[in-house]
Amino acid sequence: MGKALKIFLFLLIPVLSNAQQITVNGYFMQDSAKLGERVGYVLKASYPESVQIIFPDSTFDFSPLVLLEKKTYISHTQDSITQDSTVYYLSNFSLDPSSYLTLPVYELARYDSIVYYPMEAELKLKLTLDSIPEQLVFQENNIYQPLEKSFNWIIIGIIIGVVLLLIGVLYFLFADKIQEYWKERREKRRWTQFEKRWKTQTALLSENPSIEAADEVIGLWKGYMESITKLPVREWTSSEIGERMDNLEIFKALRAIDLIIYAGESSKSEEATTYLLEVARENYQEKQTKITHERAAV
Repeated sequence: MGKALKIFLFLLIPVLSNAQQITVNGYFMQDSAKLGERVGYVLKASYPESVQIIFPDSTFDFSPLVLLEKKTYISHTQDSITQDSTVYYLSNFSLDPSSYLTLPVYELARYDSIVYYPMEAELKLKLTLDSIPEQLVFQENNIYQPLEKSFNWIIIGIIIGVVLLLIGVLYFLFADKIQEYWKERREKRRWTQFEKRWKTQTALLSENPSIEAADEVIGLWKGYMESITKLPVREWTSSEIGERMDNLEIFKALRAIDLIIYAGESSKSEEATTYLLEVARENYQEKQTKITHERAAV
């Protein structure tokens, strides 16, 4: 019996020796706090370098407080004694006048762990109002206070999505008609521009018959006819144009203007330009009629 007691005391001495060397301290960084206010709780431990210590993590129950953040610091060792500290930032949502907290520190042993608790730290509840008056006094204020309206991106996104979907459906159903419509407007705009320039150039040709003015008129007419007929009119001579378009009068009109370029004659330039304008107008009207029929058939 005495031998067994000696063995037990021999095994217990190192444990008691370590226990005496481990000190734990815990306290709040302020003595009182408002409801929900962020408060720091400092947990410190001093222990031999050979001992392994663990502080509580976020899985620990901090009731009646709520853990917001845990901040650890680098261990400091001097003369084989290590010092560790951790700050737990907590909030108190209890209406009790005081809340108490003590956090454990765990010493890891071979088969088990030893728990050390510091003294309980007290955190008092700081009330915003010292007392509530028996009769409430309200301040009169009839000034309009505008409220900030948050932009509802979800509704805006849904509206934009619906609009885009609607546009896509309409384009899918009426794409051909839309294309024909824009083609008709494009031809009308091109004709308006051509007619305006034609009147200007032919007026200059009548006032001052010259090779440059005549060449400008013929080039303008050939360019428009090529764009509307899709034929290489610019590459053809006057006789080739009359032959390819099966219209001898076109050849005569172009010939009359050619005489200004090559022979300096200008007596029939106005009659020739009037006829060429009518030919261009007929081709434009035929093109518009064709586009209208194609749009109706879609």
